[in-house]
Amino acid sequence: MDDSFTTVVTGGIRGIGYAVASELVRRGCRVVLVARDRERGERAAAALGGSVGLVVGDLSVLSEVRSVADELMERYEQIDVLVHNAGVWPARLVRTPDGLEQAFAVNHLAPFLLNHLLEKRFLESRTRVVQLSAGLYVKGRLDIDQTPVGGDFHRMRTYCTTKLANLLMVPLFARRWQGTGVTINAIHPGVIRTDLGDPGGMLGLLLKVMKRSWTAPEQGAAPVTRLALEPGDASGRYFDADRHVALEPIAADQALAQRLWEQAKTLTGVRGIA
Repeated sequence: MDDSFTTVVTGGIRGIGYAVASELVRRGCRVVLVARDRERGERAAAALGGSVGLVVGDLSVLSEVRSVADELMERYEQIDVLVHNAGVWPARLVRTPDGLEQAFAVNHLAPFLLNHLLEKRFLESRTRVVQLSAGLYVKGRLDIDQTPVGGDFHRMRTYCTTKLANLLMVPLFARRWQGTGVTINAIHPGVIRTDLGDPGGMLGLLLKVMKRSWTAPEQGAAPVTRLALEPGDASGRYFDADRHVALEPIAADQALAQRLWEQAKTLTGVRGIA
């Protein structure tokens, strides 16, 4: 690779996102981090070295998702890879300024909106989109009316449900981009040792002890990086680490996926886009 090969990693300043960004830098790619905290983003970019840029925006706020997309479009004439890594595992119900449950906004609506707003650049660049997912999607229970606003909030199940919602979109984007050279694939990188979902306090300390035996972010980043850089036009696939597996029936409900797609268009304001 050379540093004109541009890769964008959301949530790339810590955990598996940082490990993915580090591996992409090592392979000679230009990396653009998307982060909500400028100071921490600048520190991460400096630590990574290489050709690393930073775009700042809070992906839980729809107006800031739009600002991130505008800045990416303005600054980068080419986006070869977009890794949707940013994610929230909520410890409590938090509603965004848009009135949405925070994890639903970050895990589901932000990738959906970015995919639409960056689509012109995707088509020009034949972009590879990689969506980080979680095997826990099988525990999701989507209530299309209650889930977006947290009316059915549950500390464990909400994370699973937002990952399910996100995963339901992948085949629809693959169909939308069929024949264009743009691909989208999802991957569960494994049970990774990060601070995602840490509640703080004594429970948080116990969880940190448990996580010592979990996979390191660098190991989890390896299959993500391979998927991001592999050649070919295969799209709409789901991987459990390096293994291509079929989605469970709960994530293959086409009628539910279409309803969720239409709802996401309404919530994000992209109704003017097909």
